[in-house]
Amino acid sequence: MRSWSSPPVPVLPGRGPELRLYDTADRQIRPVTAGRTANMYVCGITPYDATHLGHAATYLAFDLIHRLWLDLGHDVHYVQNVTDVDDPLFERADRDGVDWRELGDREVELFRADMTALRVLPPREYVGATEAIAEIVEFIEKMVASGAAYVVEGEYPDVYYRADATLQFGYESGYDRDTMLQLFAQRGGDPQRAGKTDELDALLWRANRAGEPSWPSPFGPGRPGWHVECAAIALSRVRSELDIQGGGSDLIFPHHEFTAAHAECVTGARRFARFYVHAGMIGWDGHKMSKSRGNLVLVSTLRAQGVDPAAVRLGLLAGHYRADRSWSQQLLDDAHIRLHRWRSATALPTGPDAADVLARVRQYLADDLDTPKAIAALDGWSTDALEYGGHDEAAPKLVATAVDALLGVSV
Repeated sequence: MRSWSSPPVPVLPGRGPELRLYDTADRQIRPVTAGRTANMYVCGITPYDATHLGHAATYLAFDLIHRLWLDLGHDVHYVQNVTDVDDPLFERADRDGVDWRELGDREVELFRADMTALRVLPPREYVGATEAIAEIVEFIEKMVASGAAYVVEGEYPDVYYRADATLQFGYESGYDRDTMLQLFAQRGGDPQRAGKTDELDALLWRANRAGEPSWPSPFGPGRPGWHVECAAIALSRVRSELDIQGGGSDLIFPHHEFTAAHAECVTGARRFARFYVHAGMIGWDGHKMSKSRGNLVLVSTLRAQGVDPAAVRLGLLAGHYRADRSWSQQLLDDAHIRLHRWRSATALPTGPDAADVLARVRQYLADDLDTPKAIAALDGWSTDALEYGGHDEAAPKLVATAVDALLGVSV
């Protein structure tokens, strides 16, 4: 699947501190000691609707990681999937009277346009689930052969993964069984499916139902489950230790827990990823932004209204990436004001020395992506430049370059 175009990323002088991130599994901030090539897999969209600000906030968080790795001199192998075969896509296509492939293609193209506008660096490999059916089937075959998966007998011989197939199952989320069952039922699981050996067993292969697309497999025609899609794509594309598996915090369980378990079951590794990194949820009117609530603020709508995407980006970066936070018109207005001040300050012929502010921005971002502190440091420099001036001719350009390279904001 075609990714989107990459904005140029300028190179800054010097080098910042090593990146430290909060790992969901360990429940603490730890140094990210990636090798020369840093690997990251981030779960992509199910393309049945347009990109809302919750999506944007998640991909901006991992864009910061991408940019910080580049600033540290790493080659970045970033993989992202597209779940272009799933129930929500079929339901929306049926509701609108369009082919599910057409709907998926249209929404993926809109997502590309939104990511381009927000200056999100594209993944090296952008992979649709429908492009990876063969490797997913092979992956499931290995689990069935090892006894980690089984076929439910009956009219629909679906294939399920045994939740107890790995001893470490549950380490990523840290949730107890009652919480797991509750979230499993809310987030695409089927705990009441007759014939399963455990309510938590997760679907690997859905046997063909009338009116649904299907592909051949040794288990019969059907289509893949959600979690196994990401495990198979990540392992087949990265082919080495995964530094980061990422996504929104609503993916902690069941999606990331099962993705990790599937991969660990097949490879025998203790951990699928060295870090599990999750972005907080974006709310509107006191609730999480979601299609079911109908309270979405769409990136494409804001763009159509003439809103500067740089202001949208700055508004989302004003809060810490792990925090659940709300979007508001005031937040956007503040971002526009900030953007104007930064652009005015960096357009000056001279300004205050910028070496210190560059060092502090790098330090704050390296400390678990602390964008509020990084933004405050840049606000301080901009205020000094606009109100008191300075004599360093190189300073305005250096600050503009830092804002571009590290925060992805063009000033």
